[in-house]
Amino acid sequence: MWLGEIIFENGPDARGFFTRVQKQFQNAGHGIELQIIEDRHCNKILFGSLDGNSIDKLAQAFWLYLAEAKWDEWFRGILRDTYYFSDPSEQQHIIDIMHSILEGDRRELFVFLGKNGPESYVKESIGQMLREGTSFSFDSFVKFRLRPFFDYMEEVAALSIDEYKMEQEYLIFIESLREFVQGRPARMNLLHVLAGEEITFYDEQLAEVKRAELVKMIDRKLLNNHPVYVDSYSIAPLLSIAPAAIHLYAEEPEIPLIRTILNIFEERVELHKTDEFPARA
Repeated sequence: MWLGEIIFENGPDARGFFTRVQKQFQNAGHGIELQIIEDRHCNKILFGSLDGNSIDKLAQAFWLYLAEAKWDEWFRGILRDTYYFSDPSEQQHIIDIMHSILEGDRRELFVFLGKNGPESYVKESIGQMLREGTSFSFDSFVKFRLRPFFDYMEEVAALSIDEYKMEQEYLIFIESLREFVQGRPARMNLLHVLAGEEITFYDEQLAEVKRAELVKMIDRKLLNNHPVYVDSYSIAPLLSIAPAAIHLYAEEPEIPLIRTILNIFEERVELHKTDEFPARA
């Protein structure tokens, strides 16, 4: 005997959710009365009697279906309709940033979203509908009951777009500095750069290039044209010297300063660990 049904406006959603539910219950070794009906007029999933455990698993399957099958589709729609990003490659770049934020790869950004994501709300809402054992529409449920879910998604979109714009500004900045370097004659054939608590420069003979000497070498146009981004202690001297080759000694190649040096000078840079610095060998 069927006690309730979920009605879908389109077949792919019905089939996708049905498959997700089957997988959820198979993995748990738990049975459930479930049937899918598809025809030209109706797409629906019928379910029988549900105990508390079955409702929890159905709710989990519902959440996983949204997260795995619908999230990117809806997120792309927000980018297109709310923020007017129509280019598919731009959309995909922002989607990739979004996933990296949600997966915790950008912890400095994830904290802005707060501790409570939409998962518990979605599972609680669908669980309530299932406990009532009635018929309901998947599409109406999404539209009217999941407003907090979409609010959260819009927060993520705004954060991802800000990060995307910053990345684009950074790429433009890096490209302008590459052009600056390429247009300058090298003032040294080889420069050793030791990045520890402070950054220190050494010439080919491993004699330290003192701060006062570095200051004299700095091209003031750099600081005038890029007052925010160009560090007068590290990036500005490197750009002004424009060495033909750089031996860079650093323990953490992913920190922003080291990554920036690598991005600007590219094939001119040879990266080493700090304990490989010749004076310490």
